[in-house]
Amino acid sequence: MWKLTSRFRPHINSNSWLIRHFSSGDATGLYGFDHLKTAKGFQRFVADAIERSGELVSYISGMPSSPDIIKAMDEISDTVCCVVDSAELCRQTHPDREFVEAAHKAAIDMNDYLHQLNTNHTLYAAVRKAEQDSNLLTEEASRTAHHLRMDFERGGIHLSPEKLDKVNNLTTNIFQLCSEFSGNIADDPGHVDIFPVSRVPRHLHHLLTPVYGGSPRGYKGSAHASKHRGFRIPTDQRTLSSILQWTSDEEVRKMVYVEGNSVPHANHGVLEKLIASRHELAQMMGCNSYADFMVEPNLAKSPKVVTSFLQELSRTVKPKADQEFIAIRDFKREKCGDKSAELEPWDETYYTSMMKSSVNDVDTSVVASYFPLPQCIEGLKVLVESLFGATFHTVPLAPGESWHPDGDLGYLYLDLYSRKGKYPGCASFAIKGGRKISDTEYQLPVLALVCNFSRASDSSVVKLNHSEVEVLFHEFGHALHSLLSRTDYQHFSGTRVALDLAEMPSNLFEYYAWDYRLLKRFARHHSTGETIPEKLVKSLQGARNMFAATEMQRQVFYALIDQMLFGEQPATSRDVSKLVAELKREHTSWNHVEGTHWHIRFSHLLNYGAGYYSYIYAKCFASTIWQSVCEEDPLSLSTGTLLREKFFKHGGAKDPGELLKDLAGKEIISVHGEGIVPATTCVLNELKL
Repeated sequence: MWKLTSRFRPHINSNSWLIRHFSSGDATGLYGFDHLKTAKGFQRFVADAIERSGELVSYISGMPSSPDIIKAMDEISDTVCCVVDSAELCRQTHPDREFVEAAHKAAIDMNDYLHQLNTNHTLYAAVRKAEQDSNLLTEEASRTAHHLRMDFERGGIHLSPEKLDKVNNLTTNIFQLCSEFSGNIADDPGHVDIFPVSRVPRHLHHLLTPVYGGSPRGYKGSAHASKHRGFRIPTDQRTLSSILQWTSDEEVRKMVYVEGNSVPHANHGVLEKLIASRHELAQMMGCNSYADFMVEPNLAKSPKVVTSFLQELSRTVKPKADQEFIAIRDFKREKCGDKSAELEPWDETYYTSMMKSSVNDVDTSVVASYFPLPQCIEGLKVLVESLFGATFHTVPLAPGESWHPDGDLGYLYLDLYSRKGKYPGCASFAIKGGRKISDTEYQLPVLALVCNFSRASDSSVVKLNHSEVEVLFHEFGHALHSLLSRTDYQHFSGTRVALDLAEMPSNLFEYYAWDYRLLKRFARHHSTGETIPEKLVKSLQGARNMFAATEMQRQVFYALIDQMLFGEQPATSRDVSKLVAELKREHTSWNHVEGTHWHIRFSHLLNYGAGYYSYIYAKCFASTIWQSVCEEDPLSLSTGTLLREKFFKHGGAKDPGELLKDLAGKEIISVHGEGIVPATTCVLNELKL
């Protein structure tokens, strides 16, 4: 069930996948929920979820058998999560303001109700009883009972009423601070005014706003600013990246880099409050730091394990990263004719892009011509058919199920096009988790894959550059993790796994975006139909590998910032910007630009607080699995069967370390102290280390 204007529905106990198209049949509501035919339906959606959950709470209060307690608890979680997750997706993507506001209100109401559930001592007692009766439960039910009990306690239910109130207040405050941090990034992206317009490449003009008059900041020409038409360049992440990649004027690059890495100023105070609140919360829960609190449930178990792993990786990568830095610096000196020119952070994207193109003969516009979006969706279909033996059948999509004409609907909703007011990145949103309802009925998972692809100003065809193709395959990996899992309980459905394992499937599927054996089966020129040449793919691969050590070094730096900010706090206040600057000097080959504060727009500190290291864990795991399981025959049914049976179908229902060893052998992990770290041999081989 994979197609551009489709929603995909996998049959249970079958290898078929259904595709949904628009139909004139009976109307349904948003995402297939009858309640959501109108925005006001969110009120009924919330009320019915609370009513059903209340019935289940009453049932559990009677202390039924332990298996029935766990099944009922999972149904409560499923009922509540359907509303919360649907509201979040609607809030992030729906173009109708009435729907967005109704979804926001629904989310607030359900979060208030969740607080009641999470502090319900009767439910807590029932879960503890079920965990103690583990001999009466299946392995997955026993694991579910344990995790439910841990979830209750991580919410503070075992604390005194006074401490629990404090924990609840801190949790609310942290949520508000995270919202404020994100809002400041959106509301204050920063900008610089550049005169004249000729200083900005023509193909970027459509991203910018014309301005007139004022001082020609940074312009050394003789004409007066008042006679010039210029551009206001917003320094949001997308525009910033484009300017840094394509603008030859170094002064413009510097101005944009400094501004983009110095705003929003308000986030200095917000971040300090967030760090303090999270630290206080962790200590209320009996932990030394927020990093301890967040890492303990995962493979790594301890921030000490994480930090040791990151520091060792930093030392290993540094010599190669230094070599890459020198190569970029020398290239700059050659191009600008100044043998003493220094390499600055605003130079990196510009010169590395130029080097990749010149050394590997890669023209990004030529590459994009082989990746029209419909063909990329066809590539996902080919991949799933080859790997998992899936076939596809079309079924009607009911009126009202869509939220925008461009959004593709199904059990995997594809909302791929950029539009105003939409969630700005690419992500997989859960709507409904898979779970076993009875011996003959299974609730199928429902999720949405949201991207922001757009047409070039001179084209009617949406063509993806290769990095966008990689992002599409990355997010599709998350989708497959959910669609292929067959857990008894939605608590463990798909991506509901240990944080430092969750990104492995998405990283694994990135490899397919680079493999010619798949690319030749779908990547065709949008006008001629020519298959992408193997030589061009090899050039892309060469360009990818040119600065791999630098990219790994950057990821280690990000992860160390995250660990240091949320690790044990000093007795006296510290200068966070100074700490970030010191870490950059120690763990990267690049200068820190005084006056910049890159971390105040690092939004991963919100959702991945003390967990950013999981991206590096995932990259290491994926590298080992690709080389040991997939690389020899990546499209075979036998490879797909191994992936599905040994990993995907289990979701989070099995111990993550055992899952990894069962799939790729015991060498994929090693035990360090109390925690687990990934093997780095394969990923270092890719870096030529």
